[in-house]
Amino acid sequence: MSSHDLSNAAGPGLAARAANSAPARALTRVWLFVVLFVVWWFWSAGSKSLYFPPLSSILKALWNQWVTGPARAELASSLEHLLVGYVIAGLVGIGIGALLWSLRYLRDATSPYLYFLYVLPAPVLVPAAMTLFGIGFTMKVVLIAFAAVWPTLLNTLDGMRGVDQVKLDTSQVLGMSPLGSVFRVVLPAAAPQIVAGLRNSLQVAIILMVVSEWVASTDGIGYYIVTAQQGFDYVGMWSGIIVLAIIGTVANLLFVLAENRALHWHYGARAVEGTRP
Repeated sequence: MSSHDLSNAAGPGLAARAANSAPARALTRVWLFVVLFVVWWFWSAGSKSLYFPPLSSILKALWNQWVTGPARAELASSLEHLLVGYVIAGLVGIGIGALLWSLRYLRDATSPYLYFLYVLPAPVLVPAAMTLFGIGFTMKVVLIAFAAVWPTLLNTLDGMRGVDQVKLDTSQVLGMSPLGSVFRVVLPAAAPQIVAGLRNSLQVAIILMVVSEWVASTDGIGYYIVTAQQGFDYVGMWSGIIVLAIIGTVANLLFVLAENRALHWHYGARAVEGTRP
């Protein structure tokens, strides 16, 4: 019997499971959302409450305000703050983490202060940031970057400190420069933990994006939500909250796709190790 015949005889169930795995995973991930959406739709359909309007009214406001209406400017403003602040946090976090890993004495001298700043709640710095940078673009970006830098920085540092010493010794034997060892040995080995830090930083950045727009701001989704709430426009308030949920979901999905592409070699190696006896 040929190998093709063996695979057909022994593995039809396996092939069927492989074919159905993707739809099954998708269904597993979205079923609760669908159920909650349906329950919310019918439960709120006849609502006369000012504070909990029908979901149909909220979705109508979402379309009229955020898709085709003036709130698109608020959405664009928030996304700009988020993108700039997050990119700065990522670059600074990885750069300083690598620097501290390279300079042990500097790392030991600054470690207590780093953890002090890490546990400092960023929202309490809003008044100070307003005093120093005003209430415009710079203040929001600084707050987002400050809050989001720590997960990436600390994960980068811990990931690099966990690199196998044998790999570093081998790179020295092969004549690699210190900088070459960082880029060709240390960063790839620490990449999974660095990416984990970047993912945590993304969630923090989204939170600070909203917080920085709540106080003394004139634009952004947070400003829109607070203004709607203060003006008793609860339909608009709920539409803004849903937009924030969509932003967080889409951002996380894009990050996961980029992570899978960037770390495919890592996940492939783990899968091979998992199949070993």
